[in-house]
Amino acid sequence: MRELETLKEIREVMVCSLLALLHAHRLSDSVDREAVDMLDARLKKERKVANEKGLYYAALFLYHTSRHDKAREYVDRMLKIDPENSQGNALKGWVELASGKDIKKAGKHFEDSLIAESTKNLDGFFGKARFLEKKHNYSGALETLNQAVVTFSNFTPTLIEKMKIQVALQTWEDATETAQRALSKDPRCIEAKKFQLLYCIAREGHLEAAEEKMRDITQDVDMLEPKNAQLYYEIGRVFSRLVGRNQKLLQLTFELIERATQLENRSAEYMTELGFQHLLQGKHKEALKCYRAAMRLDETSVQALMGQIRVQILEGQLEEAEQQLTFLKEVQATIGKSAELCYLGAVLGLKKKLAHEMVIPSFNEAIETHFATLRGLPLGDRYYYQLNPDFLICLVKDYLNLAPGQPNVSGETLSPVLKKCSAVLDPIARLVPGLTEGLYLMAKVKFLIGDADSAQASLKHCLDQDETYADAHLLLAQLNMQRGDFETANQLLEVALSHNFAIREHPIYHLIRARAQKRQGNVSEAIKTLQVAMALPGVKRLGSGKSKASARDIEQISVNDRVTVFLELADAHRQLGHNPEAANVVQNALNEFKDTPEEVRIMIANADLALAREDVEEALSMLRNITQEQPYYIEAREKMAYIYLHHRKDKRLYASCYRELVEKNPTPQTSLLLGDAYMSIQEPERAIEVYEQALQKNPRDSTLASKIGQALVQTHNYGKAINYYEKALQTGSKNYLRYDLADLLLKLRQFERAEKELEIALKREAPSSALQEMQEEVKCLVLLAKVHYKSGSLDRAITTLAKAREMQIRVLNRVQVEQPDALPAAKQLAANICVEIAEHATSCRDFDKAIKFYKEALLYKDNNSKIMLALANLYLSLEDLDSCLQTCTTLLKNDKDNNDATVMMADLMFRKNEFETSTFHFQQLLERSPCHYDALSRMIQLLRRIGKLGDAVHYLEMAQQSSPRTSSDPGFNYCKGFYSWYTGDANAALKHFNMARRDTEWGDKALFNMIEICLNPDNNTIGGETFESVDAEASSGDADQMALKTASKLIQELKVKPGDVRPQILHDHLLIATKDKSNIERALQSFMQICSTEGYREHVAALHGMATAYMILKQTPRARNQLKLVAKKRWTFDDAEELEKSWLLLADIYIQIS
Repeated sequence: MRELETLKEIREVMVCSLLALLHAHRLSDSVDREAVDMLDARLKKERKVANEKGLYYAALFLYHTSRHDKAREYVDRMLKIDPENSQGNALKGWVELASGKDIKKAGKHFEDSLIAESTKNLDGFFGKARFLEKKHNYSGALETLNQAVVTFSNFTPTLIEKMKIQVALQTWEDATETAQRALSKDPRCIEAKKFQLLYCIAREGHLEAAEEKMRDITQDVDMLEPKNAQLYYEIGRVFSRLVGRNQKLLQLTFELIERATQLENRSAEYMTELGFQHLLQGKHKEALKCYRAAMRLDETSVQALMGQIRVQILEGQLEEAEQQLTFLKEVQATIGKSAELCYLGAVLGLKKKLAHEMVIPSFNEAIETHFATLRGLPLGDRYYYQLNPDFLICLVKDYLNLAPGQPNVSGETLSPVLKKCSAVLDPIARLVPGLTEGLYLMAKVKFLIGDADSAQASLKHCLDQDETYADAHLLLAQLNMQRGDFETANQLLEVALSHNFAIREHPIYHLIRARAQKRQGNVSEAIKTLQVAMALPGVKRLGSGKSKASARDIEQISVNDRVTVFLELADAHRQLGHNPEAANVVQNALNEFKDTPEEVRIMIANADLALAREDVEEALSMLRNITQEQPYYIEAREKMAYIYLHHRKDKRLYASCYRELVEKNPTPQTSLLLGDAYMSIQEPERAIEVYEQALQKNPRDSTLASKIGQALVQTHNYGKAINYYEKALQTGSKNYLRYDLADLLLKLRQFERAEKELEIALKREAPSSALQEMQEEVKCLVLLAKVHYKSGSLDRAITTLAKAREMQIRVLNRVQVEQPDALPAAKQLAANICVEIAEHATSCRDFDKAIKFYKEALLYKDNNSKIMLALANLYLSLEDLDSCLQTCTTLLKNDKDNNDATVMMADLMFRKNEFETSTFHFQQLLERSPCHYDALSRMIQLLRRIGKLGDAVHYLEMAQQSSPRTSSDPGFNYCKGFYSWYTGDANAALKHFNMARRDTEWGDKALFNMIEICLNPDNNTIGGETFESVDAEASSGDADQMALKTASKLIQELKVKPGDVRPQILHDHLLIATKDKSNIERALQSFMQICSTEGYREHVAALHGMATAYMILKQTPRARNQLKLVAKKRWTFDDAEELEKSWLLLADIYIQIS
């Protein structure tokens, strides 16, 4: 106050000083009324004559004391004096932003403040960035702060604000770099160190490193801000909720809160937080003391009262807790909804064993209320505090007590509890991937949902962070057990046991061991193991175990797990034929779990036992006794349907079970089950009726709409399917229906319509930022590339795939952090995109690009045999034999029985003139797989070239003897056609090729060979002296004309692929074979056009065609020039025929000219 007394006489800060003195007097314990009145009177006098600066400082003080309306009055008066004052405009912007009445005005004033001083107003930069942040325009805010960083390059807070915006954008690498820059300018920058600690804990899960970082921050605060209780409090409360109950880190956060409490010992808020810190460390008595102390400081503290209730519930004082909760619920209208209050009510209901229907709404309300507080908040310290992962973890663990204990079976209705738990854990997995327990719980929920792959990926991520996490090993063992891999499950149990010996006291450990023993045939051992599990505390009724356990230990064993132990023991007895013992165990289970939800599950299992005894009637009788009101009713009806379909073979009764479900429980889920049932018995028309009825009740259900479209496609009613999709899209259904429509249009070859639908799906007002939107965009781009390719636009297809690749790289960066369970599928898609680009590049003869993208595909799918084979094949065609050999060797090392790699290795040896080695490879393969027709066709070509064609008969006979259906197999006929052609029997060759002509795999190859035979049945060298004169009038015989007509028809049957010039070359050879000069000139022009195209300048077949045309036109020198180009080419398997024909023709020319 003394300092303010001296300042109040200075003109520019007079009004500000008077306001500050008044504020200080009013905050003191004993207010000096006389002094306040004197200051008030002087303030009224001075503010009337205050100048521009005086008004500005007064408004600034009022803004910082949260008196925004008064601040607005002063700053408005100032701006009337000087409307273009940059500081005044910036302050007005901050006042409008803080009041929240009209933030658009704030944006205008910030812009004015930057214009007025040539964009050098720091408050203006920060204000504009905060305004854009409030509007959720984080990219714009980042751009503004970048300008501030450049303008004020030595001012560390600009970097801090930029770092916070980068966190909001979730560009973590950029934020890390900015934090490092801030620390290089100020090594003790607390905000930058806070971010590094957040990244270390929340993103990386490196808790040991986090200990050192937290101590470092504490030392800096002790040195720089030793009296700042609020700073100690904020740091401690945020990180305590992120560390996953790590006791070492909790001790550090406790010390921070303790210091805040010591600095401000009259703060009920700080005292309540100190109680919570004790609670996190499991110190319930100390927590209760702190909560009571907080209540003494502030009797209205709701947080302190809820803390007391939580301790009472944990200590089993349920009646006291219920009384307090009742009081809080009565005053809830005045204090507002509280997520914690709803959660405490739900937990109390669980402890009191209330019906699930009474407890579930409280959990759901807690979840909705909690996430409502996060809406609109940018990602940062406050968001993480409000997210409160520790609270959500506790909520999910308690909520899962109401979920089914067995994994969901495909087709079953998913439990709403599991849906909610998955929705709660999703933001934790995305935003706090370093929280191991969050990953574990997400894996558990995915496992129960029935998504085993996602569960395994989450567990892998969990164990990568903490390989000693025994619960994760245990769940992974359960997952492998469910898949039937009992050997791996057993190994995982041993690993889990090595990390935590207490696992032996958990029934799940013995349950998994017993199942593994049963699978391995050790049923007797399994019974002993299960009997040990039965003897554990809490499996049978309370107190029936051999040893005593605390109530807390027993509560951790779910009812579902207890029932499973009983049922597994009964099944083990049944397998050994101990039917009385099995029946006795089931009866004990029925007695043990009478009037519980699991009783019905035991009845269903009992029906399964009856079914195993082939007593179908008894099984059906048991299932009929399960009524609509009981849990597992849907499962019971599904089991009945299964029996009717698979044991009674009665489709009518099978469908009637699902019809009954719909009649008694008419929900979208049961309608889906009925529709799917009709689809499974090949009655799509009736399925469509059911789906449509369900859609009328829920017109915006895109899943139903998609199923109707698929059913219409299955009935081949394509026109109606298209109309249906279009109508569904008009009603506002989800965008993935447009993808289904485009896919259908592509199959119907309606390329323009398919392209239009996909362009609509890809149209975005702003670039996609949500992960799901990005994934959908990639999917649509890949399909659009297929549309372009099928419509013959190869360049557009490659461009579209390039866009898909760029987007998928962004998706991969996000997925590995936000959805680690989806990473394998995302990598597979990225690899597929790269392979498609490589294939298209190969078609365009851009081989370097093709190699680059095949290698990139292998980065995503390491050692993938198909990709490695394609790459090796490309190396082979480019005559890069060393690279090809290296790739093939790696491939065969990983998969020694890979037939395609063996074929390629044989080709490679042939090209190296190692004929014996090549033949050996083919022999090995054909002895192993006589019907590997690709290898057989190559073997025939090899034997022809080394002069041992007669040996091919042996391999053809081997293939024929291996299967009675070989004679009609297209692949065999293709090989037989080759042999006949090479032995000079053109008619037999045509006959065999014709038998392969309609096949999808061999058809195109057979057609090419048939056309070659029709054009040149005797396999002569066309050119030179083949025709004496083009103008000769002698007409070809009828047989030649018939052959040309046949060739023409066959050419029309060829499927023309973008970038494939072979059909055009064959058509040009047909023109040459007509012996008509104009046709030959047309063919010559076509060959020249092919050779002028980029990537085809030295195409062997086109050059040979040009030479042939020149020879027939008697332009021998030009023909010789083309053939000389061919003579320089290296021999390749693909160009072998054209190369050999070209060499023979060139030799013929040299002979003619001596």
